[in-house]
Amino acid sequence: MTLSQLQNAIERHFAAGPAAISDESAMSAFLMLRAALESGEVRAASPDKGAPSGWRVNAWVKQGILLGFRLGVLTEFPAAGLSFVDKSTFPVRHFGSGDGVRVVPGGSSVRAGAYVARSVVCMPPMYINAGAWVDEGAMVDSHALVGSCAQIGKRVHLSAAAQIGGVLEPVNANPVIIEDDVLPRSSIWSTERSCEPTKSCRSSSPRMRWLSPALAPSTRGKAMNAAGSGA
Repeated sequence: MTLSQLQNAIERHFAAGPAAISDESAMSAFLMLRAALESGEVRAASPDKGAPSGWRVNAWVKQGILLGFRLGVLTEFPAAGLSFVDKSTFPVRHFGSGDGVRVVPGGSSVRAGAYVARSVVCMPPMYINAGAWVDEGAMVDSHALVGSCAQIGKRVHLSAAAQIGGVLEPVNANPVIIEDDVLPRSSIWSTERSCEPTKSCRSSSPRMRWLSPALAPSTRGKAMNAAGSGA
């Protein structure tokens, strides 16, 4: 199935509402989307020089993630004597040495449907949600969160306790986007506080810089407005 065909299938099954639950082809389409998200073939938002913000939201990808929640059933996921209950469609991802991703022991999780590039470092405990994109050389430090559909650029260092809220709904809203070579401090980045540039941050300089909820005049980050709530 081509990406165009997959998009059509996702949009059709999403529009079907609860009727999709009993449709095996809906689950098949979702699993294909989940695999494409994990491989980096598709993403919730893509760079687009022609867009006013420089980014294009791929609403159908968000619809597919929401479809996965609709199709999934509550399932137990035992782990080392503990029991976790989540939707069957979004288990925890497993990495091998060949993936080139460092997941340091200590209680970190990456949900299925998240893209984690080679050379990413995951320091415990941290969490990356479905639909998120974490690019090459990034570090997700201890107690940091990458929310659903959040886009994290190359060599970004999410400092300890940084909370990057994602935006799964509404589907046509920009997710939180942290572009290449940005260092968000320990703070909450979301789309719910219009007075702060926490919607998505673009870096125009190749150098690393600190960005706090209120961007200092010395930084040349650019904040883009995006409606919606973190997911």
